[in-house]
Amino acid sequence: MNQNMIIEELTKIVGEDGIRINEPMSRHTTFRIGGPAQIYLEPELSQVKEVMDYCRNHDISCTVIGNGSNLLVGDGGILGVVLSFGRRASAVKVDGCHIHAEAGALLSALASKACEAGLTGLEFAAGIPGSVGGAVVMNAGAYGGEIADVITSAEVLTEDGQVETWTCEDLQLSYRSSRLMRENALVLSAAFQLAEGDQSMIRGRMEDLRRQRISKQPLEYPSAGSTFKRPEGYFAGKLIMDAGLRGYRVGDAQVAEKHCGFVVNRGQATAAQVRQLMEDVTLRVKETSGVTLEPEVRMIGEFL
Repeated sequence: MNQNMIIEELTKIVGEDGIRINEPMSRHTTFRIGGPAQIYLEPELSQVKEVMDYCRNHDISCTVIGNGSNLLVGDGGILGVVLSFGRRASAVKVDGCHIHAEAGALLSALASKACEAGLTGLEFAAGIPGSVGGAVVMNAGAYGGEIADVITSAEVLTEDGQVETWTCEDLQLSYRSSRLMRENALVLSAAFQLAEGDQSMIRGRMEDLRRQRISKQPLEYPSAGSTFKRPEGYFAGKLIMDAGLRGYRVGDAQVAEKHCGFVVNRGQATAAQVRQLMEDVTLRVKETSGVTLEPEVRMIGEFL
């Protein structure tokens, strides 16, 4: 099947508003880095299973992304289909102390909705730039809170195309990991259980965390957040700083001076430069501390 026929069939599923050809992935990652997606789709939630079934039945590569907040996309772009859980799959509904959110909803929007409803438990998520789907897959967390603390269930699309409801226990959430990741399953939506709280206190806590982020994180530059996972018993940023790598650069990719756990794009960084810098950091930290850093950033696409 040629590309034009594939595009025609996918357009029937998602509509003309839901498809773009050769879409620069730099527009869809917080790193602001990445070559073009051959076929970029932003379906409604009800269309996701049909898209995935079509790609599987026709042996078309399909890469699924959320808000692109933990991605490094290669400079050569992504072949096949990129399915983005975005604005067309981002509904959030509050019902008492329960919140139901589609996978494309931003965590920050979820935290804001909870605050408006006087619900506590999601304050930690207010400054996390990811989407609900990605956050569940990675069990995102910050400042002592994580998704595992508040999620009750998720509607999941399995690798073989079945739609199932998985409880929190089924999801097997752990530090930056889950059963979803291991079984290549997608989150379609998620349900959360919160508690009633004082709205002014909730807003105050969110504002306090926002100030902490601004003071400690290099938010003035594009990045993918924490670049490396936290090694057990250590902090990645301190290991990198102790290795003498604060401010280390490869082209426009740099170990942030404000927080060494972040790699930032100082302007025109390429994916190849970021990957090289990460390799250099990993080698140097291993030499100086004996600790092997593991990337928290997910690398996808064609690296040149």
